[in-house]
Amino acid sequence: MSLERARRHLEQKGLADRIIIPEHSSATVAEAAEALGCEPGMIAKTLSFLQGEQPVLILAEGMARIDNPKYKARFGCKAKMIPADRVEALIGHDVGGVCPFGVNEGVPVYLDESLKKHDTVYPAAGTGHSAVKLTIAELETACDGAEWVDVCK
Repeated sequence: MSLERARRHLEQKGLADRIIIPEHSSATVAEAAEALGCEPGMIAKTLSFLQGEQPVLILAEGMARIDNPKYKARFGCKAKMIPADRVEALIGHDVGGVCPFGVNEGVPVYLDESLKKHDTVYPAAGTGHSAVKLTIAELETACDGAEWVDVCK
């Protein structure tokens, strides 16, 4: 189960106690913000892209959008979202619960600069009914020191 994969990953970082299971769905930014009682921008949405055949995850501020020219300048290719029916197989979590914790081996994770607007953010924890409350420093730790990028507007 995806929640258990995420939990095991966060346990290794000493952060499993930060997992929140809200009463209502947190599958979208709007639902997550309402369920967690925070601003939509504090939701750290995880975007799934294919670069050729390589899946890549980018965490961004909940209200941010990918800036295609910035993305292409940084990665050398057009931003291409992973089709919903392939996300779970390629990432290890299904749509609505995609997060950077407990993903399939070899999937690189990037953190977008847009997240730095917030002291605390809430990424998902593997399901559409989960979240993790983390400071930016804790997010970096939980993501194994993922590289920061600037690919959003």
